[in-house]
Amino acid sequence: MPGSIQSIERGAAVLRLLAAGPRHLTLNEVAGSLGLAKGTVHGILRTLVDVGFAEQDPSSTRYRIGAELTSLASLSAHHLDAHTLRSHVTNWADTLAARSNESVRVGMLVDGRVEVVHHVFRPDGSSQTLATGQTLPAHTTALGKAMLAFHPSAVERVLAHGLTPSTRCSTTTADDLHRLLRTVRATGVALEVQEECADVAGVAAPIRGRGGLVVAAVGLSGPVVRFCDGSGSPHARLVSQVVEVAATLSRKLQA
Repeated sequence: MPGSIQSIERGAAVLRLLAAGPRHLTLNEVAGSLGLAKGTVHGILRTLVDVGFAEQDPSSTRYRIGAELTSLASLSAHHLDAHTLRSHVTNWADTLAARSNESVRVGMLVDGRVEVVHHVFRPDGSSQTLATGQTLPAHTTALGKAMLAFHPSAVERVLAHGLTPSTRCSTTTADDLHRLLRTVRATGVALEVQEECADVAGVAAPIRGRGGLVVAAVGLSGPVVRFCDGSGSPHARLVSQVVEVAATLSRKLQA
């Protein structure tokens, strides 16, 4: 059976991104969200505009869904449901927990918040509470920031609802959030140190589906005293383990 056509997958990812929210997106925002070169995305957008699937505002140069595809605006930014995602991540999440000796969570963005779709307990026998099904603020969690960095419309939704702090370390201004998300886009990793819960740190990385669209995130979390190094940042080995698993899951989903 012939394989899928990459250019069509990328075009579909662009359309899903444009349909995810009411705000129109710039070329740079689309390219950054999908992890693609601007030249590649410009060619895709130009083609979508030519066939009426996208529109470009002549004054702002921003892009939106075209009139012929307005029905796509009701679609979710991700195209996997939680059960499908869980079926792909279970074995890898178990392995990550065993290697790191820390708790593993996998989340998706739903209405600007993180929905935990899978949770693996820290394998040390300690008392823990299952987080599957919980929703968490996106701006205070590593999982949330790993996804927000690649979904501009979701960022606007979060800002519209206000950056309510969970701890004294939480991000509370739009400028600070945008700065953190730029770092996530540059490094491919999101960090969390006492931003959602006191004395708890975390690290997460985005999971990309077909076309490069970020559909979920996987992360580790644990007590700061054990999770972080002398500089107060999560240990490099934990970061590399999360990045490795996220990349593996992305390849699986894109296949």
